[in-house]
Amino acid sequence: MVEDGSIEHVPEEENEPRASNSEQVEMETALILEKINNFTQMVSELLESGKSMLKELTNEFEERMILIHKEQMEKWQDEIKELRLLDAANEEIDALLHNAKYLLQNIHAG
Repeated sequence: MVEDGSIEHVPEEENEPRASNSEQVEMETALILEKINNFTQMVSELLESGKSMLKELTNEFEERMILIHKEQMEKWQDEIKELRLLDAANEEIDALLHNAKYLLQNIHAG
């Protein structure tokens, strides 16, 4: 309407861009929302993948640490056995030397 009360005809071309702009905004909004959903899905998948990889690494690390511990304990147990064998051999040699010394002293004394 114009001030004098008459109806002014607005060509459809002028109405179209407004509807078009609104439709364009809605389309762009929908695209952004789709990007948000896709990104959120990707982040979620990466988080799950990362958790899975970390769990595998944790398990492998734990198994490896247990194996290293076991191997080291076996090594030290072997060292203890060797020390005990060496000690027993030294005791035996010490006893033989003591007996030899005793025999030599008795031979010289006798």
